Amino acid sequence: MRPRGLDEVVGQGHLLGPGTPIRQLVERDVPMSLLLWGPPGTGKTTLATVVSRVTERRFVEISAVSDGVKRVRAEIDLARRELGMSGRQTVLFVDEVHRFNKAQQDALLPAVENRWVSFIGATTENPFFSVISPLLSRSLLLTLEPLGEDDLREVIRRALADERGLNGAVALDAAAEDHLVRLAGGDARRTLTYLEAAALVAPEGAPIDVDVLEKAVDRAAVRYDREGDQHYDVTSAFIKSIRGSDVDAALHYLARMIEAGEDPRFIARRLIVHASEDIGMADPTALQTAVAAAQAVEFVGLPEARINLAQAVVHLALAPKSNAVITAVDEAIGDVRKGLVGPVPGHLRDAHYAGAARVGHGKGYLYAHNHPGGVVRQQYAPDAVHGREYYRPTTYGAEARFTEVLARIRSVLRPPDGRRREGGAKKG
Repeated sequence: MRPRGLDEVVGQGHLLGPGTPIRQLVERDVPMSLLLWGPPGTGKTTLATVVSRVTERRFVEISAVSDGVKRVRAEIDLARRELGMSGRQTVLFVDEVHRFNKAQQDALLPAVENRWVSFIGATTENPFFSVISPLLSRSLLLTLEPLGEDDLREVIRRALADERGLNGAVALDAAAEDHLVRLAGGDARRTLTYLEAAALVAPEGAPIDVDVLEKAVDRAAVRYDREGDQHYDVTSAFIKSIRGSDVDAALHYLARMIEAGEDPRFIARRLIVHASEDIGMADPTALQTAVAAAQAVEFVGLPEARINLAQAVVHLALAPKSNAVITAVDEAIGDVRKGLVGPVPGHLRDAHYAGAARVGHGKGYLYAHNHPGGVVRQQYAPDAVHGREYYRPTTYGAEARFTEVLARIRSVLRPPDGRRREGGAKKG
């Protein structure tokens, strides 16, 4: 089912439109070096093959897993002879180029530099970390995205009907198609592999249903609608399990979302929110872990990123909990919405522009660093909320020490009469 032309390529519309580098490579038939970066099954090998086929160039595929410098140099020498004798250009496709070490990648440079070949390298790893700078600077970097659900359904539809595929021999019911799309995880190659396996075990004359698909790929169908109740219920249970410190239940719901094809970026975003909403200053490193997990999702992707997400879930579930941060900011926002704002105290206003002194801006401001402990008594908040206390730290985890620190600071900042006003109603 590999596409025979650019118009048959499914997905990657951002790379295949008019005037894009790949179109230029095909339509103008000029030497060009490309690095294709993307997850498995997104079309890296397909694009290289199509470029070669459409332009009638000689196509050579090298695997960085099994081939070495000797093969690379031999193919480059052959490409030079072919170019000199017949003028025919060669597309040198190096799959998983990130697996070549520096010396092996260096062997490609003369051919790329002198345009003896049109080099196309494919990598699932971040090329800024895995490809040498000289090769990266001499190549156009194109990023491929996982195929969307509509793209995968188009791949399935073609495979069912096309004479190169199943040629109408079997049908696929709607529920099985939905399950197949979820299992594929944006990978067209996996989609076709699972579909072919299901076609082999389907009873003659019967359509492929969910039971057949489960049997073929040995993966149970997780009943999960990303737009329906299951999505919201499982997400709610996931967060509440972390909040309740039940790490095992939280990992169960994480696994359930991953297996159902939930967007891992959505999971990572929920963890980032939870790290501040329900943990906050009780363990400030929880937010760092959640953000790192989100970055790992972007850099690595599934299935490997499941490990990073799981690490974040374990950290957040076992961390001490505090909702003091969200309570504080929501109470402050509540006061602002009530109109409790007022002018900024004159001594805190910007005094850097000409004429500021004439209107009293900055007059009487005390520079905190010039005072013991870096804290000095002066009014910071507007009159409307002066003395109001939004942040009330708990005694859990790392936040316990902030209780003592805050008490000392407020004893200096507050006026002698000890005037103190709470924020709004505490969040339940």
